[in-house]
Amino acid sequence: MCGIVGYCGPKNATGILLDGLKRLEYRGYDSAGIAVQNAGRVDVAKRTGKIQDLRSVVPPSFAGNCGIGHTRWATHGGVTDANAHPHSDASGKIAVVHNGIIENYVQLKARLSSEGFVFASETDSEVLAHLIAYHYDGDLEKAVRATLAQVKGTYGIAAMHADEVGRIVGARNGSPLVVGVGDGEMLLASDVTAMIAHTKQVVYMEDGEIVTMTRDGFSITDLKDRKLDKKVDSVTWDLDEIEKEGFACFMEKEIFEQPETIARTLSGRLDPEYATGKLGGLNMTSRELLGVRRIKIVAAGTSWHAGLVGAYLIESLARIPASAELSSELRYRNSVVEQDTLYFAVTQSGETADTLYAMRELKRKGARVLGICNVVGSTIARESDGGVYTHAGPEIAVASTKAFTSQLAVFYSFALLMARMRDMSVSAGARYVKGLQAVPELVRGVLKQRDLIQTIAKKYSRARDFLFLGRGLEYPVALEGALKLKEISYIHAEGYSAGEIKHGPIALINEETPSIFLVPDDSLREKVISNMKEIKARRGPIIAFCCEGDDEVAAIADDTVTLPKTDELFYPFLMVVPLQLFAYFCALELGRDVDQPRNLAKSVTVE
Repeated sequence: MCGIVGYCGPKNATGILLDGLKRLEYRGYDSAGIAVQNAGRVDVAKRTGKIQDLRSVVPPSFAGNCGIGHTRWATHGGVTDANAHPHSDASGKIAVVHNGIIENYVQLKARLSSEGFVFASETDSEVLAHLIAYHYDGDLEKAVRATLAQVKGTYGIAAMHADEVGRIVGARNGSPLVVGVGDGEMLLASDVTAMIAHTKQVVYMEDGEIVTMTRDGFSITDLKDRKLDKKVDSVTWDLDEIEKEGFACFMEKEIFEQPETIARTLSGRLDPEYATGKLGGLNMTSRELLGVRRIKIVAAGTSWHAGLVGAYLIESLARIPASAELSSELRYRNSVVEQDTLYFAVTQSGETADTLYAMRELKRKGARVLGICNVVGSTIARESDGGVYTHAGPEIAVASTKAFTSQLAVFYSFALLMARMRDMSVSAGARYVKGLQAVPELVRGVLKQRDLIQTIAKKYSRARDFLFLGRGLEYPVALEGALKLKEISYIHAEGYSAGEIKHGPIALINEETPSIFLVPDDSLREKVISNMKEIKARRGPIIAFCCEGDDEVAAIADDTVTLPKTDELFYPFLMVVPLQLFAYFCALELGRDVDQPRNLAKSVTVE
C-alpha cells in the first residue's frame, strides 16, 4: 500500500526521493510528499495526485542532503493535501512518514490535544509527529522509542528532526521497511524497488526494530535499546526489470513475460530422471512429507485462486485432502490445527497482512507453515518454516498476472512431488514432467492471439456485467478472470462454476450480459457445453475459450478464441493468459489507468 523512501548522503536528496517515490507508484496511492533538511529547518512539500503533481510544487530551494518521502493510500481521513504525508509538529522541526494504522490514535490525540497540541489533519499518523515532539529532549531515536511504547497498531515509519542534521530514524511493526547500504550513502524504503538504482545491498528489518542512519552507516536496536547484528543481503535483480522495456504499461509487459517466468519458476524443480519434483526449500525430509495427511492453503485474492487450483491438483494427483482458505477469514476463526496437516501461505509480496497474521496464528498453534512468495527477504519468506520462491521477478502492475502463473508452477511441482511419493507411476510422472515442461512454449503460442482478443474486447467493453464460467480446474481460473476484469476495467464481473448457473446466476442472463466460458478438451467438456446451450437459449452472448478444432463449441459461441491442445491438467496456464489480455484490452478501450487502478494497492499491508 503506502510507500516510504528516505535518503542520507552527499547528493541532493530531493531528486532521489522523488525518483524513489516514482518507483513505488505501483503500490497504489492517492497523494505524496517529501521532507528535506535544509539550513537548520525541515522543508515539506505534499499534495494529492500523482508524483508529477508533487514535482510541480517542489521549489528549487529543496536542496538538502537528507530527507524522507511518502506515497499515501487513504485510510483515516479523506484525500487532501493536509492529510498527505509527511506530518510535522507545531515547531515544524519534526517530520514523520508512516505506513500502517495506529489503533489507539483517538485516545492519544485526545490526550495530546488536552495538553495544547494542535492537529492539522484527520489522520492517525499525525499523532506520531506530536508524540515524538512531546518526548523529544535532543535525542530523536530516544523520542521515537518512547513514542512507540505508547502506540498500538502497525507501523513502518521514518522520522527526522531539523536539529539532528543528516540523521533518519526508522521503525517497523507489521509494515515492511528495508535499509539500503550504499557507498557513502544510506537509504530507507518500504520496498527495495525504491533504492535499486543506488544500491543492491540491503538489510531487511523485523518487527520491533528501530534503525538510526546517517550517510556513514546505520545501527539497529530493538524497542528495549538492545543493539542487534543484522545480515546484509544482496538484491538479485536489476533495474531494467522494473522498466517497461517498450511495452505500453507494466501489466502488458508482465503478461507477455509469462513464458519466461513460468520456465524460471520450474527451472531446477523438475527431475526428469526420477519423474518427480524437487523443492529443497521446503525444509522437510521425504519421511516428513510422506506423513502429511492433509494440506491447507492460506491466501488472499489472486493467490487464493492459485491455491484453489493447487488444492484440486494435490487431491487429484497425490490423493491427499487439500483445501484453500481465505486468510482474512481464517485468522479470525478459532481454527483447528491437526498434527499431520501441512499449511502453505501464498502471497506475491510476502507482506500481505491478512496472510501474514493468519500464518502467525497457525504457527502459534504449532502448525508447520511453508511460504510461497515472489519477494526474496519478505516477512513471510523469513518467518515461515520453509517454502518456495517463485522467481517471477518484480511485478509492478497492481493487478497480478505473472505471479499467478508462477504460483501455479510451484503447486504443479509440489503436486508431482507428493504424487510420486504415493501412487503415481514413473511412466505417468514422466508424461507429467514432459507436459509441464511444454507449458511455457504453449503460453507463447496463446499470446499470439493478442489481436483477436483485442478485437473481441473492443466489441464487449461497454457491457456492464460479465459472467465467467468454468468447471474443475477452470473454475478458479474463471474466478481469476472475473477478478482481473473488475480490477482494471471497473466492469462488474462474477466467476462461477458453470454447473452452478441454474442455482441463481442464470437469472442475470439477457442480451446485454456476456458469458465467458472456459471449455478445454477435458472430462467436463460435455457438461460445460450443456451449460453454454442453457445460456444460448436465453439469448445471452457467449465468448468461448476452447481448443483448436472444436467446431461444436464454435457453433454455439458468438466469439471464440482457440488454444493449443495439451493434457487437461495444464489448461489453467493456457486459459488464464487470454483472460488477462481480455481484461487488459477492455480497460484500455475504456481509458482506465491499467497499472494503477482506483482504490487498489499492490501490497495490502493493512486490514
